[in-house]
Amino acid sequence: MRMYDLIMKKRNGGALSDDEIAFMIKGFTNGEIYDYQMSAMMMAIYFQGMNEQETLALTMEMAQSGDMLDLSSIKGIKVDKHSTGGVGDKTSLALAPMVASLGVPVAKMSGRGLGHTGGTIDKLESFAGFSTALTEEQFKENVNRIGIAIMGQTADLAPADKKLYSLRDVTATVDNMSLIASSIMSKKLAAGADAIVLDVKTGSGAFMKKEEDAFALAEEMVKLGKGAGRNTVAIVSDMDQPLGYAVGNALEVREAIETLNGRGPEDFKELCLTLGSHMVTVAGKAADAEKARAMLEQCIEDKSALNKLADFVEAQGGDRELVYHPERLPKASITEDIASPADGYVGRIVCDEIGMCSLILGGGRETKESEIDLSVGLVLRKKVGDSVKKGEPLATIHANDADKLKEAKERFLRAYIISDTPVIKNELIKGIVTE
Repeated sequence: MRMYDLIMKKRNGGALSDDEIAFMIKGFTNGEIYDYQMSAMMMAIYFQGMNEQETLALTMEMAQSGDMLDLSSIKGIKVDKHSTGGVGDKTSLALAPMVASLGVPVAKMSGRGLGHTGGTIDKLESFAGFSTALTEEQFKENVNRIGIAIMGQTADLAPADKKLYSLRDVTATVDNMSLIASSIMSKKLAAGADAIVLDVKTGSGAFMKKEEDAFALAEEMVKLGKGAGRNTVAIVSDMDQPLGYAVGNALEVREAIETLNGRGPEDFKELCLTLGSHMVTVAGKAADAEKARAMLEQCIEDKSALNKLADFVEAQGGDRELVYHPERLPKASITEDIASPADGYVGRIVCDEIGMCSLILGGGRETKESEIDLSVGLVLRKKVGDSVKKGEPLATIHANDADKLKEAKERFLRAYIISDTPVIKNELIKGIVTE
């Protein structure tokens, strides 16, 4: 078998067999197939596409290219949740303790952020002492003992995907549905969960700007999950404006804690309940999503989810008291309101620009080596559809550098579009994909 022949086959519109895909991924991972050959293959796939069987074979080969986490020693049905990412997306911080408090084991591998926001691990490090540097044994023991653990992704988790994505990133071949879906799902399958619930974002702050593309990706990933024998559900949700009001690491942690105290933003709470109800259902803890939702609302009301967050933070070296006293979390030295330039209504928010404001302040990473400032960010005061008077605050900036604050403020004002007439708010939940 030669890579030259496989490139020609795909270039001419042929379908690659399982064995051919296995040969290609194994050879590329161990260095026997060169970058220039795989670049040619990625471009051929970009133009010719892959069928359902090819995409599943590619996903499984990438998943099996490194460690496949064995979670069989953890009792119960393990459910993983994955978000395609967005601005203010702190869902795991509230959702994981909510479902864990109902007896659903949450064994999650998460990464650090690259770009305008921190990742789940960065946000959790707002708790002094918190560490995700767990051994596999500690990880499993924590899940069995308290129902939840989050650890950093190992270097050997789907290494083929890491190599392939780096290549796609510099050869203009990222934007292909089969390649995007297989990249995400290979890591989820390698992480060992029994069932997967996906949050696929759409809108100006999402990777998938168009709603139809988000649904196509959701359907592709659900097919891959089911093809690999995992119960998989996808929720398509709005990211045309930030989720909740807080954007920035410690600020988002505070908002997640507020939500577990029953005082969180309605959109954020709604997304947690929607995702959580499907996680609880696929784990067999409720007969349907409606019953699961009622159980989740109860775990917020009786504070069992809040207490579960404290147990989780403590189990991983953090200060549990910060869960009950979030005012002690990292704080920026400067806070300043951004006033509305006009009367009217918030007509539109260029969502990814709000994320860039957080990056400017130091709340995200421009490179993998960048250090994140956990205390900085923004807290929105007005969102799409809200009325506003000239001079009224649109948001509060939290900063540690006056020059960065000035730059972020100017960018923020360009991202908020004030309308003379009322506007209709987008639906948060666009749809649920089960097939």
